Amino acid sequence: MFAFQRCVNPDCGGTFGIDEVLHRCPHCGSLLDVDYEWDKLAVPKSLAYFERYWAERSNPWRFSGVWRFHELLPFAPLEKCATVGEGQTILQRNDAVASFVGKDSGSLFLQYEGLNPSGSFKDNGMAAGATHGRLVGAKQAACASTGNTSASLALYCGVTKLMKSVVFVGSGKIAYGKLSQALDYGARTIQIRGDFDDAMARVQEVSRKMGIYLLNSLNPFRLEGQKTIMFRVLEALRWEVPDWIVVPGGNLGNSSSFGKAFIELKKLGLIDRVPRLAVINAAGADSLDRLYNGEGLRWNGGRVDHAKIDAFYAQMDAENRRADTIASAIEINRPVNLTKCLRALDFCNGVVRKVTDQEIIDAKAQIGANGFGCEPASAASVAGAKKLVEEGVVGRDERVVCILTGYQLKDPNATVAYHGDDQKFFGDYLGVHGIKTARYANAPVVVDNDIDKILDVLRDA
Repeated sequence: MFAFQRCVNPDCGGTFGIDEVLHRCPHCGSLLDVDYEWDKLAVPKSLAYFERYWAERSNPWRFSGVWRFHELLPFAPLEKCATVGEGQTILQRNDAVASFVGKDSGSLFLQYEGLNPSGSFKDNGMAAGATHGRLVGAKQAACASTGNTSASLALYCGVTKLMKSVVFVGSGKIAYGKLSQALDYGARTIQIRGDFDDAMARVQEVSRKMGIYLLNSLNPFRLEGQKTIMFRVLEALRWEVPDWIVVPGGNLGNSSSFGKAFIELKKLGLIDRVPRLAVINAAGADSLDRLYNGEGLRWNGGRVDHAKIDAFYAQMDAENRRADTIASAIEINRPVNLTKCLRALDFCNGVVRKVTDQEIIDAKAQIGANGFGCEPASAASVAGAKKLVEEGVVGRDERVVCILTGYQLKDPNATVAYHGDDQKFFGDYLGVHGIKTARYANAPVVVDNDIDKILDVLRDA
């Protein structure tokens, strides 16, 4: 198949077969990429090549928004690839949200990954990760999760019958909309008395000791699937590269995979320029922002200053600083794909910003009012774009794509608390995160069961 795994550390550069189950380089401990001998593969001459598959939607692999681009992630035979119909997502120009952000009409687009079968972008990566699990004969798969990964893992394992699923979640750190999916899809759910970082540490230990296939984004095959989000963005823009991609930053799998996608597309001559990348942290989970903007951490040709990262985490532990944000999907202190994200930022001339929970929840309301219900983490991209426009970093007329990562009902409590008239619920659910106002609230109107009073309310509207 002319595919292999490669260490991202240029001073190591170790290579390994795709039949090996590795999540870090066994030589130096760095992250791994899935790489290809592109010169030995039948690579399309242009991205327009993929339009031929639009006429083959009765074929499940061409219907898939991941495997439709199989030639750009050819690590497994097409007929062995796992699919549950992922990637049927849309890119929508949204002028109302553009106005909220401060941009010109026609310049802002929303890539809505909430239309995936499990309701989040994770299905793109899980299709590829589950495929690799099948190739190596895994019997069980596991992940640590703030919610979306566990839902997607449980779905793919349950529907495809490839593996049994085990998910590790932190106590009180998962929205019920997401937890309900993992339970409903049949995953064995282990709730750790700790946060996501604790769950991530334990799942790696358990996977090593029990030979369970790990399907967090530490898995390089997961990120191969997530590349296709960018392929679909380009497809929707008729293969024109936008000026900016803005994405929420949690475990940094998306930003890492997007960077890899553009590195490969440029190398293959399928695009002539790359977009700039903006990664948006929640203020309560801002490790990347602190390291990148505060400590000056950079990719540095692959020679990342790991001593600086270690010192930062040691200080974080000494201060007992824990991630805390309404955007639970990006509530992560130690992003496992940090170094790959640095590579993406370097290649795409990127920037990093953080936004408050108030900015996130207000942006979420505006996104919802204009067509797309999304979970709070998704709205970080729009809140971040707004900040970058205000700073003058992003031009009003530049073409910007904001990634909406998950569906609204992943976390319905946040929506009801914001729009409802129960102030105690507001305070208990949003106030604890420093959210003081609901500027764009659409509260229900309470009225007596009387037709005249109902008509009076409607006349006053």
